[in-house]
Amino acid sequence: MMKQAFSKSILVQQMHHGYVLLIIASIVLLVAFGGHTVTDFFKYQRESVLNGQLWRMFTAPLVHLTWSHALMNLAGLFIIWGLFAQTLSNRAWLILTFCCTLVISAGLLLLQPEVYWYVGLSGLLHSYFSAGAIADRHMHRFTSILMLILLAGKLSWEQTLGPLPGSAETAGGKVITEAHLYGAISGLIVGWLLSLKSPR
Repeated sequence: MMKQAFSKSILVQQMHHGYVLLIIASIVLLVAFGGHTVTDFFKYQRESVLNGQLWRMFTAPLVHLTWSHALMNLAGLFIIWGLFAQTLSNRAWLILTFCCTLVISAGLLLLQPEVYWYVGLSGLLHSYFSAGAIADRHMHRFTSILMLILLAGKLSWEQTLGPLPGSAETAGGKVITEAHLYGAISGLIVGWLLSLKSPR
């Protein structure tokens, strides 16, 4: 009975501290029901952004190519929620989301002119993971370092050998590995700065 109550208490705390991530998951699901019309309106599209449709720089992570693409990224988001929901405050998660989404899109716009369009939460997932790992260093130093090493290994693979096997098939299209790189780097910096201000 006590174990059940303790588990419930942990879950409530997790939901309280990480509800921003759950809201993002809900938005991704709602947008997925909108189909191609919504995807076309919200996706990052280089030419459209350069013509003034700046909202696309912030909405691209919310739309996905297929349901399998969306569900794969949502699974990743829930894993991150389980690992790091309490590591940063909800305000910090909001700041992280805004800053890293902007950096990812700006990186593609300025450094990857060959990328004409982009959708998906995966770049932002890399931001969340690196931010959570670096912010968690106060409480779990060894685990934090191990997670960052694994992330660095994944990014190195992607930048030298291409996407992980099977990821393009699951997503239903080409994987933009540069978005993962920009996401991870921006998450590392923003997460570190946020954890300096209000470490948990």
